[in-house]
Amino acid sequence: MFHLFCQKSIYRAAIKCKVVVQKETFLKRNPMHGTWRRSFNAEHTCLESRALPIIHHVKYICDLPENHRFPMGKFPKVLESLLRDQVITDKQVWAPKIASTELLRRVHTEEYLSNFISGEISEKDQRRTGFQWSSGLVQRCRYETGGTVLAGEIAVQRGLACSTAGGTHHAFPSYGSGFCLLNDLAVAAKHLMGESTSRRRILIVDLDVHQGDGTAFIFKDEPDVFTFSVHCGKNFPVRKQQSDLDVSLEDGIEDKEYLSKVQEHLPWLLERIRPDLVLYDSGVDPHWEDELGRLRLTDEGLYRRDLYVLQTVIKKGIPVATVIGGGYSRDIDRLGHRHSIIHRAASKVWREHGL
Repeated sequence: MFHLFCQKSIYRAAIKCKVVVQKETFLKRNPMHGTWRRSFNAEHTCLESRALPIIHHVKYICDLPENHRFPMGKFPKVLESLLRDQVITDKQVWAPKIASTELLRRVHTEEYLSNFISGEISEKDQRRTGFQWSSGLVQRCRYETGGTVLAGEIAVQRGLACSTAGGTHHAFPSYGSGFCLLNDLAVAAKHLMGESTSRRRILIVDLDVHQGDGTAFIFKDEPDVFTFSVHCGKNFPVRKQQSDLDVSLEDGIEDKEYLSKVQEHLPWLLERIRPDLVLYDSGVDPHWEDELGRLRLTDEGLYRRDLYVLQTVIKKGIPVATVIGGGYSRDIDRLGHRHSIIHRAASKVWREHGL
């Protein structure tokens, strides 16, 4: 069972008219793609590499109290898994710059950013995020957001790029929530939309098991960003926001039924929205072993899901930037491998399409 909430004029107008989907190359598909970016928000680039760009930073992690529920150690494990299995080499790993306050202000309020960066966060607000404030936590979140921004920048020019972190979709403009302190997807979307008359249209495909409530709220009145969320209806957050398209799933759904819901909606969304860029949150918390999930997907189901999303989007000449989203397990090695599924699927798509 699913519920649809479609509220923007861009969607209503598209329903009333016939849309001709143009089969164009990446260079023609993007209105701001005519020239190669001379600089990226990157500390380290791999401009000579012709392999799938992977975005990672050693500062994606920070210290947490012992036995904290958030699996901070998963981020380096993603990269380790990919390198160990020779899915990638270190020559294709880019490192992002820390997200500047200028970038963050595109989404978050001045007061919130000031308090967050300086540590003037109340105990109540810290409990809502699930984290005790530290300067290391601030640094980690800013590098993670920079990674999503960089993934988007690279994807616009090369067609596909994948971060080993990101997907903090519960953060709102003036507060954090649910292990999310800065909304990296929203910051990247605001940055990549551009400010000229030829603004990019962006589709955020959020397949984390939890609704991207912060992202939905941020873009509720933005016609150039469309939010699409497939999530477990009886899971966090209790109070849902209204995405442009919400697909609410019952507990216990397995691989086949889950994929059918994605297949039911993604193709027509791409035709009607005609985005210039897709930001894909490939959360692995729909997995049957996930501690916070409530769905029943397998590793193979997650791989087929990611492969379907990437192939469907790339075949239409639309670039994709991916983030890993949520995933919760005490077994950090297994979790890191599970989060690497999106990069394995992306590597296959990269080879098949000669990107």
